[in-house]
Amino acid sequence: MGMGTAIGSHDLRSQQAKRALTALPHGGRDAITLRVQCAKSHHVATVYATDLGLVYAAPVRARSHGSFDLPDQPHGGLEPPRWCDLLEVSSPAGDDALPAWCDCGHRTLSRRDILAWIADREHRVIIN
Repeated sequence: MGMGTAIGSHDLRSQQAKRALTALPHGGRDAITLRVQCAKSHHVATVYATDLGLVYAAPVRARSHGSFDLPDQPHGGLEPPRWCDLLEVSSPAGDDALPAWCDCGHRTLSRRDILAWIADREHRVIIN
């Protein structure tokens, strides 16, 4: 699937993206194309190469950590919620924004910026 492929609503794309991630061997670590981190080295988002194309995955939370919060670790084998989307889809201009989160708080990444970083062969990008 290449750039400009139109695939329905975000809900449908998210389901497809999550299935593509689940199908990756070794938890997807061998398929990582790009890691996005904040200036404090927190994980913000990851892009994976899958059979469906590039998949964007980012943790999402309700709030940032305060100084007295416990480390952000899943309990009972539950994964933290993630926003997943097929990255290479044609979309209206308003669909460029992709939500993300790190311990600093909520973030928004640009689909176009991420694709440009990948085209520039970046493997890790640090954002403010």
